[in-house]
Amino acid sequence: MSRSRALTATLLAAAALASCGGEADPPPRDAPPRATVLWALGDGGIEGRSAREVAALVAREPADAILYLGDIYESGTPEEYQRNFAGVYGDLVQRMWPTPGNHEWPNRAEGYARFWERQRGQPLPYFYAREAGGWEVLSVNSEDPGDAEQLAWLRRRAAGGGNCRLMYMHRPRFTAGKHRAEEDDIAGLWDAVDGAAAIVVSAHDHNFQRFEPVDGAVQYVSGAGGKEHYDVDEGDPRLAFSDDEAFGGLRIELRPGTAELTFVAADGTALDRSTVACRRG
Repeated sequence: MSRSRALTATLLAAAALASCGGEADPPPRDAPPRATVLWALGDGGIEGRSAREVAALVAREPADAILYLGDIYESGTPEEYQRNFAGVYGDLVQRMWPTPGNHEWPNRAEGYARFWERQRGQPLPYFYAREAGGWEVLSVNSEDPGDAEQLAWLRRRAAGGGNCRLMYMHRPRFTAGKHRAEEDDIAGLWDAVDGAAAIVVSAHDHNFQRFEPVDGAVQYVSGAGGKEHYDVDEGDPRLAFSDDEAFGGLRIELRPGTAELTFVAADGTALDRSTVACRRG
């Protein structure tokens, strides 16, 4: 075939492809970036149907990471980690960013620390930072809230500018559930970030709670991982949403400057949706 005939054939083929819609349209320039998906759940380190249903919920949808908010029942022994935790969550353990709970803290050397060192191949600090979806994600140890090293670390992080930070820990700063008497014990951790975190996520109370913003931060309680429920005082004026009947987790989509958060029941039902914006430093 001559060069001119080959060129004509190429042009005709391109025209035919365009006429039948074979050429894909370019993506819109204002399309949002892909979200980084996290799940946050706690108080599910038990054998039983409810915990396994929550694990199955998280496994059904690919997640970049799972914030495990603490508590392996009853005392976080090595045997409980293998049976109640690894035995329930399976491969999900590899994607978990944990924080210690009150049940495993007294036995942390033999349980929590040893288990996560085996999973990671190196010791896991009791507080640490990660990056996800344009946000700084801070794992904070609420079982030693007065630790001077941790508080100094938090203050340094908070000094970085903006508030595009998600802080998570086992015990909540605010709760309308069983553990409201412990609120002041956690105040120092909240104060250390001084409005430099837009989202704070905890567990400890076995239910779902979303609070109205305080100091520019929205706190979520996601402790419905499978253990028996604790009642929520629905008349607490600080609450924006609560549920003390469903098991499930908190699904978090992070993009630069914004987060979409959904409490999801184990059967896949969305119970509450909210959006939190943050300001970049």
